[in-house]
This record gives sequence, C-alpha cells and structure tokens, in this order.
Amino acid sequence: MTVMEQRGVYRPTPPPAWQLRTDPAPLLPDAEPYRVLGTEAAGKADEELLRRLYAELVRGRRYNAQATALTKQGRLAVYPSSTGQEACEVAAALVLQERDWLFPSYRDTLAAVARGLDPVQALTLLRGDWHTGYDPREHRIAPLCTPLATQLPHAVGLAHAARLKGDDVVALAMVGDGGTSEGDFHEALNFAAVWQAPVVFLVQNNGFAISVPLDKQTAAPSLAHKAVGYGMPGRLVDGNDAAAVHEVLADAVSRAREGGGPTLVEAVTYRMEAHTNADDATRYRGDAEVEAWREHDPILLLERELTGRGLLDEDGMRVAREDAEVMAADLRERMNEDPELDPMDLFTHVYAEQTTQLREQAAQLRAEIEASEEDDAVGADGEENAR
Repeated sequence: MTVMEQRGVYRPTPPPAWQLRTDPAPLLPDAEPYRVLGTEAAGKADEELLRRLYAELVRGRRYNAQATALTKQGRLAVYPSSTGQEACEVAAALVLQERDWLFPSYRDTLAAVARGLDPVQALTLLRGDWHTGYDPREHRIAPLCTPLATQLPHAVGLAHAARLKGDDVVALAMVGDGGTSEGDFHEALNFAAVWQAPVVFLVQNNGFAISVPLDKQTAAPSLAHKAVGYGMPGRLVDGNDAAAVHEVLADAVSRAREGGGPTLVEAVTYRMEAHTNADDATRYRGDAEVEAWREHDPILLLERELTGRGLLDEDGMRVAREDAEVMAADLRERMNEDPELDPMDLFTHVYAEQTTQLREQAAQLRAEIEASEEDDAVGADGEENAR
C-alpha cells in the first residue's frame, strides 16, 4: 500500500491496480524429490544410458578415492571429494552437448572429467601448478571455481552473450547449498530470469556448507523454492538417482535451448566424506547419519535397478571396476611425476596483452632467477676447485 503526505500527516491511499507478472504455480517444485529408479518410470528409461551412467559412477567413485589418496601422499594440496554425489556430477556432464559450457565449482572435478577433461589436468590447480590446468575454451569448461558462487554470474553472462550472437549454446552452472547463501547466487538468478538466458543452475544440496547444516542457512521449504522469487521454474530431484538427475537436467537444458529461459534444479544428495582433507566432519555430524545415507548410495541404487532388470551381471560390474582401475593407475602414475615448473608462467595468460606492471614484475623476477643461477654456478666452481 502506498502512502501520501498531506499537511505533514502520512495517510494510506488505495494501492494502484496490479496483477501478478507471472503465475507462480507452474514455477513451484514438487513436494517430494523426483525419482526414477525403483519406480514405474525406470521401465521407460533408456537402457544404454543407464549402463553408461553406471560405468561413469563406478569410474567417478574410483577417481574420488584415488585423488583423496594422492592428497594423503602429499601429491595434492587439497581435494574436495564428491563421493556420494557422483550421480549429480556425471549427469551434469552427460546432458550437455559439445558446444555447451559447464561452469563447475571447486568440488566438481569429477563433472569436468566425465565431460572429457584429462583427469590430471582437472587436478592441476589443486596441486598448485599452472593456472587452471586446462584451456577453458578448448573443453568448454570454465575454471574450477574456489570462491563460492562467483561462477554463476559468469555462466549467465556467457549464456546471454551466446543468445545475442545467435549461438545455440546452453550454460550449466553447478553450486553447492552453501553457495546459495552468497550474493552472486541471487544476482545470477535475477539476471538470468530477466534476460531469459539459456542457463541451468544445478544446486547440489549435500547437507552441509562445510560444517553448517542447511537449516542454519535458510528457512525456505527447499532451495528449489527460491526459483519462484526470480520468475523461473524450480525442480526438486533425488540427487542420488542418476537417471532422475539426468532426466530433469536434460529437460531443463532442452527448455533453455528452445528459448524457455533458465531453470533452478535442486538435487538432494549427501557429502559422504569430509568437506576436504583439512576438515574433521565428526565434529558436526554422527556416524549414524552417514551410515543411513550409505543405503541410498547412487551406485547401489543404479546397480539394484540394472541387476533386477537383467541389464547388468557380475561380468558387467567387473568390467566397470577394471576400467576404473586402469584410469586410477594412470592417474596415480602421472601425478607421482614431479612437474617441471617455470616461474615465468606466473605472468602467462593473466591478460591477453601484458600490462606495464606485469612486464616490470616479469623482468624483475627474470633478473633474480638469472642472478641466483649465476651464484649457484660460482658456488659449484668453488667446490670443484677446493677438491
């Protein structure tokens, strides 16, 4: 209701005629997460897709385990495991076409690998070596983003620009439940809806923002409900049901590509392991909670469906595990090689054209390196003469 000041007194005036700009009903998510596995819908699912999802889930689980082991061996500075969330990671990668873009967060290395990125390149940033570790344009994968939610406005910008150019491109942006508490999340959703940008937001609600549970972050019925406030559909899906996540994301990507605008998808999943190797999850959650979620493991759910329908047998499971071991062995061998580091790479790929300040800093570092090499050479000559 508006107010009007008359002779120093504020008096209410009737509100102007108005109507809802958008009917909220079609935008609201279902009351329960959408599921496929274990329901009648599973019988209509593509059998080859289910088999591929299973192989990728097994491979992804082994990738997470190997990367975690490399961290304990000192080959990685840190690794945020996505164990338990593999269904979200794999589905996000598989629904995209080659021309589309993936905008991952720091926990989404597996999604990048499932999209075709070299497993070593996906971990390069986490070992403190050479920028992102890969060429984003070549792979259509934005840099793995450590600052929370900053990749979301970038995804909207790219998607909006692609549409203005007439390119048939969709951006899929991934974020955790903790990232929804960041301003970038809200700004991205607002711009995406206003511009009707071809972008899909995938929120992996894994229960905790490091140690903060979801009920300490929001009082909303679900994170998917936040979509209606910006004028886009919200979808709620079982994040451990690989077939369901793939179907929901595929629908959202298709809708975006056809000009229907953005969609917010909340995948309800669980972070089985600690936030990173630097975190002690036992301080804020109990073993009973973790064990309850193990019964809803994404690999176990899909394995039960496939074996129950005669689409997977022991040989098929063995082949999937063996393929995963080959990948892990190659990753282990290559990550155990000490990288050849060039300090001058610090100044490469920062800007398309180096600034004056960067050129000065590069020249200073080069002079210091050359001076150090000369001192080492003089020292070595002195030791040789002393012998």
